[in-house]
Amino acid sequence: MSMNDPLGDMLTRIRNAQLRGKSTVRTPASKLRAWVLDVLKDEGYIRGYDKVQTAEGHEELEISLKYFEGTPVIREIRRVSKPGRRVYAGVKDIPSVRQGLGVSIVSTPKGVMSDAAARTANVGGEVLCTVF
Repeated sequence: MSMNDPLGDMLTRIRNAQLRGKSTVRTPASKLRAWVLDVLKDEGYIRGYDKVQTAEGHEELEISLKYFEGTPVIREIRRVSKPGRRVYAGVKDIPSVRQGLGVSIVSTPKGVMSDAAARTANVGGEVLCTVF
């Protein structure tokens, strides 16, 4: 079965695993997912991730989730740009999440980066998701 929104699927797996209190969650591997996970790791929302092989030979990303005093570090993770409706923003229009307490993840011509890094690099792009 084909998947229409692989990034949205990964975000939902993270959200569901944190609701259940899981320490790790697996998702099929792709470059975009790995880039988004790099931003989440740099911003301190996850511990990290590793590439692992399944028994069938497919690559998966095993994400180590982060908790603080028993509560998930990620309070809210939401997909902004969807396959049916893409959302693009110029460098001046990149949304700030909760007055700068959260992070917008943006896909720019210079790579996938956080909203602060995109403003510093003076580039806009597709707003993939927001995290708080």
